[in-house]
Amino acid sequence: MLKTRIKASKITNLTDARYFAAWETHWLSFNLDSPTEGSISPQQLMAIKEWVEGPKIIGEFGLQSVEEIKSLVDNLSLDGIQLGMLADETYLVPLQGIPIIKEIVIEKGSDFVDDIEFNINAYSTYVTHFLIDFSKNGLQYNTFGEKQREFLKEICGAHSVILDLPLQQNMLDEVLDFLNPYGLNVQGSEEEKVGLKSFDELDDIFEALETFE
Repeated sequence: MLKTRIKASKITNLTDARYFAAWETHWLSFNLDSPTEGSISPQQLMAIKEWVEGPKIIGEFGLQSVEEIKSLVDNLSLDGIQLGMLADETYLVPLQGIPIIKEIVIEKGSDFVDDIEFNINAYSTYVTHFLIDFSKNGLQYNTFGEKQREFLKEICGAHSVILDLPLQQNMLDEVLDFLNPYGLNVQGSEEEKVGLKSFDELDDIFEALETFE
């Protein structure tokens, strides 16, 4: 059992999917926004899905049409979708009824308090969870000021927030205890060979998250 919910994203291979499922992650998330980096085809997703059970299956989308997204949700029996920064009400409104994770990517040098506040005020009516992504631009939790940390704590208390942060093992308890997010996001990676890859870094994270209560 883990101390928080984990979303494993951008999974491209069965090795990753089975690893994350064995750790009982809450979500397995697949990038269906072809041809962006780390994307897979619907056929690949179906093939992987047949070999794992337990986690909810999420499709990550870019600016595909609403009709295409709905079709893939139905054909792949997705449990939910993740939409990017550019998805606005024209996407969110017609996709109501499907659990939606809305991504908020934090840019370097920005006052992320304003960025997050704007997105949550604009879209909280339509989405199930917000994924606040600090990792994409390498923003570190230990560089946040007191005001920013207090703001994140407040947001995590008021909304269902999944955090994507570059975390070291020794920072996990501090982040979980202070911010208390709904969950954390981790990412899959390419195999060295089919069926072969190292999970050393992820092992450290998951072992730190493991609880025996």
